[in-house]
Amino acid sequence: MCIPTLFCYLRDFDSGLWWSTAYQPARSPLRPGEAIFTLARAEFRRRDFGIDSHVEVAVSPDDDIEVRRVHLTNVSRRPRTIELTTFAEVVIAPAQSEEAHPAFSNLFVHTESLGDGSAVLATRRARSASEHPSWLLHVVQVHAETSIAASFTTDRHAFIGRGRGVDNPQAVQRGGALGGETGNVLDPVVAIRRTVVIAPDETMVVDIILGLCPDRATAVTMVEKHRDRR
Repeated sequence: MCIPTLFCYLRDFDSGLWWSTAYQPARSPLRPGEAIFTLARAEFRRRDFGIDSHVEVAVSPDDDIEVRRVHLTNVSRRPRTIELTTFAEVVIAPAQSEEAHPAFSNLFVHTESLGDGSAVLATRRARSASEHPSWLLHVVQVHAETSIAASFTTDRHAFIGRGRGVDNPQAVQRGGALGGETGNVLDPVVAIRRTVVIAPDETMVVDIILGLCPDRATAVTMVEKHRDRR
């Protein structure tokens, strides 16, 4: 099964400046940051425009879940409003099938949002009674009271825009709430935006969850389980 690559963007709401929590996808040559790889996890550290970001990436020992814990620290002297936006292309297909016919494979993907928009599910429509497609889940959980309502989209075109790529998506450059597109989109992705207000010297923690489950009921259970910071 193909596992999608997850990107995380940060944007200063007031100035419009934006960057990513790792070198990819923004590829800023002036602020390369630091990457640390161990047997247990990977870490990425950066400082951009007065915001320190520290990302810890690990795989759950109990579930088919990747967990990214993002620590955002405001090292400037004023409160900062930061838009954190995730993005991953939906696959949910064997690697050979995806590589052979990616556009055809996308036609069978269906997406939906759960609750307040901070969780999105995606699955492939079964093409026969014997087929039991997996369910992809994506959650962005903010562990603070000073956060703004979540927004999301599952339409790649609405997020990236025409003639653009993941290095300059229109949804990140424009800012604001995402469009909320779900259903049988032509080119499915999972993208969630959370906006947080960080006081000077304050650290905000955001958990980003991406995983696969055998059915919808299990996916919903995993969403609720991994909303818990512990």
